[in-house]
Amino acid sequence: MSRVGPPDAHAWFAGRYGREPEGSWFAPGRVNLIGGPDYNEVFVLPFALSTGVCAAAARRPDGRIALISRQVSRSTGSDPVLLSIDALAPGSVSGWAAYAAGIAWALREAGHLAGGADIAIDADLPVGAGLSSSAALACSVALALTELYERSVPRAELARLARCAENDFAGVPTGVMDQLAALLSRAGHALLLDCRAGTWTAVPLDPAGAGLELLILDTRARRALADGRYAARRLACEDAAAMLGVRSLRDVAGDPGALARLTDPFSLRAARHVVSEYHRVLLAADLLLSGDLAGLGGLLTASHESLRDGFEVSWPQADAAVEAAVGAGALGARMTGGGFGGCVIALVPAGRAAQVREAVTERFAARRWPAPRYLDAVPSGGARRIR
Repeated sequence: MSRVGPPDAHAWFAGRYGREPEGSWFAPGRVNLIGGPDYNEVFVLPFALSTGVCAAAARRPDGRIALISRQVSRSTGSDPVLLSIDALAPGSVSGWAAYAAGIAWALREAGHLAGGADIAIDADLPVGAGLSSSAALACSVALALTELYERSVPRAELARLARCAENDFAGVPTGVMDQLAALLSRAGHALLLDCRAGTWTAVPLDPAGAGLELLILDTRARRALADGRYAARRLACEDAAAMLGVRSLRDVAGDPGALARLTDPFSLRAARHVVSEYHRVLLAADLLLSGDLAGLGGLLTASHESLRDGFEVSWPQADAAVEAAVGAGALGARMTGGGFGGCVIALVPAGRAAQVREAVTERFAARRWPAPRYLDAVPSGGARRIR
């Protein structure tokens, strides 16, 4: 699936609010190529997609924020959600609007919210696919609310506030990878993010130049990070770190033997995944810096096997997609996102993408699963004003 240009929230705004917006802002989704989970303060290697979320906005003088989504309105015919800025509080808004309202709340608490706004949302990023649609929503609204009122907020600070919106307002315990990837990514690069130090390095990622393609396989199995399983994995990692007497599992990455002190079987498997993934992501970054993109293939598949067997966050469609893709000539593949549903990323030699898609589609048909969908995976730029 591909498109030319971002989703058109500008026209959608005019049709619903009866006036022209003052601007439109776009924030991309992301694929985490390898690494994580980010809440363990480890390294991750995401890149931004060309697809994402667009927020068109105009100021309003009454201290309120109106929110409407083309995707939600199309299915429900709903009117804008109207919120008082002063009344925003964690738990006061539910559903999709919680992410947009949450960033308004976080900006207010930090002293960066200067006034109200009418906001219209449009997106071409599938929801629940592990491509960080929620962070893209929060980041597009963050840019809209700050730039409308000419408030200059550093991108890293906006990422922190967008994470607060998800964690503290919407109640989803994410790390900060998604927000940083949405706001800081560069075209033709991945971001090597140090989730403890909050620092990042742009690493060249040019599949086409290496005679390769990155293919996203949307398994169409959906999950919600708020359903408890994601939070349970985070708690298992925190418990393992506490049992080992360290701040996070990153602190034992240089001493894998320390994991032998863990007595709970699942905590041990989860910790082994985090430690092994720590080393895989650093190897992956070295390969990219040396121009050996093909060498990533084995790391991707090893990462998936560890996510499946150790961290236990894979799902049947992802396992089948990885197996079929590699069997059809992909150099490697892994699930991406928080797990339990969503997408697989595959590294494919140029010219073999059609065979990989065919093999995965046939495998799904044999299992009587809905046919997968395929998205472009071109490393793209970060959030920006588009009109």
